[in-house]
Amino acid sequence: MSKNDQILGPSDRPPLVRWIPLSFQHVFAMFGATVLVPLLTGLSPSTALFTAGTGTLLYILITGAKVPAFLGSSFAFIPALIGVAGEFGMPYALGGAFCAGIFYAVVAGIVRLAGTKWLDRALPPVVIGSVIIVIGLNLAPTAMTSAMMNGDQYSLVYFSIALVTLAIAIIATIFFKGFFNTISILIGLVGGYLFTLIMGMIFPAYKLIDFTIVQESSWFGAPHFAIPKFGIVPIVTFIIVSLATICEHLGDTLVTSRVVGQDFYKDPGLHRTLLGDGVATAWAALWGGPPNTTYGENIGVMAITKVYSVWVIGGAAVVALLLSFIQKFGSIIQTIPGPVMGGISMLLYGLIASSGLRTIVESGVDYKDKRNLTISSVIMVIGIGGGILQFNVGKDFTFSLGGVALATVVGILLNLILPKTVDAE
Repeated sequence: MSKNDQILGPSDRPPLVRWIPLSFQHVFAMFGATVLVPLLTGLSPSTALFTAGTGTLLYILITGAKVPAFLGSSFAFIPALIGVAGEFGMPYALGGAFCAGIFYAVVAGIVRLAGTKWLDRALPPVVIGSVIIVIGLNLAPTAMTSAMMNGDQYSLVYFSIALVTLAIAIIATIFFKGFFNTISILIGLVGGYLFTLIMGMIFPAYKLIDFTIVQESSWFGAPHFAIPKFGIVPIVTFIIVSLATICEHLGDTLVTSRVVGQDFYKDPGLHRTLLGDGVATAWAALWGGPPNTTYGENIGVMAITKVYSVWVIGGAAVVALLLSFIQKFGSIIQTIPGPVMGGISMLLYGLIASSGLRTIVESGVDYKDKRNLTISSVIMVIGIGGGILQFNVGKDFTFSLGGVALATVVGILLNLILPKTVDAE
């Protein structure tokens, strides 16, 4: 990617008047998923915001401020958190999560010693592009569910709100110029939110925004912190799960590299991105937050705005940290209706998949070659179709490797096993 394709590169710092709204865009993108994980697992949403913000700042420090990535609550660890907490108690689940972060650091050390040349062999463009497509399209059902479904019922009102939100974001992206083009996602969110408010005023039955949570929340309050405990079974459980999340880290780093146009596997190095992810996860567990992971939602924001500034990501991390103490602002963000987020997600997730297509096209992958065709086909069917590999660990926990992680592993294995002498059709 040329410099002309960027509005702000990773090292560029925007003026404060632009910096704040650019950072808030990323806060809106990550907020729903980051607070959902603690709500599902019994942890504190405020603590999750605190550890997401501080964890992202640690990641930026460890990667030398070269990789624009926001780290939020990881969905992959939800079954482990619930299962271990149910049998041993949440402190032991947090202890397992802490050790998973340490395991990341061990893997990072191995990568540092072995180098990254093996990655060029294991992850050629046909694998990279296909995995990126899977990452984007794997998120598509989540976007459409938010856009169309009221509980388990289809809602035309929801879908209408999502389409209006999407239309506003597209108009801002295509037709707005200068600074307003760079905050097109924020404009779409605000526009969709206002449209939902108006709909609720005209048709009270369609009132989707409830400010009760804002009224009941305090202005200020400290997050709820917890102290981890350690046990052999919880530690082994979380380390096994981390094998899957390490695969997801590989995919997310690939996506970010393609979006930004820089090879982060080489600079600052995969060992540093893995270490940053692991330290953020261990740090989160020490404070009672869920394990962290890099967020595709924020990659989508960068893809559409072409703003790749680490300063902007750092600003979003500081905002998340402040929101963990300023509870009313966090409550306001929680009032954003699902269909508004669904409308925005239709654009963001599609852009991630499109980055994968771009990788394949620009790399000149030849699909007349049966080998390339086979690798892409299997990766996309497993990843998008919900392929899953699972087995029991102990008595009460089932380890699962599915979706993007399984597709990545299978794609790498196929690329290593299949001969390169297959004749093109």
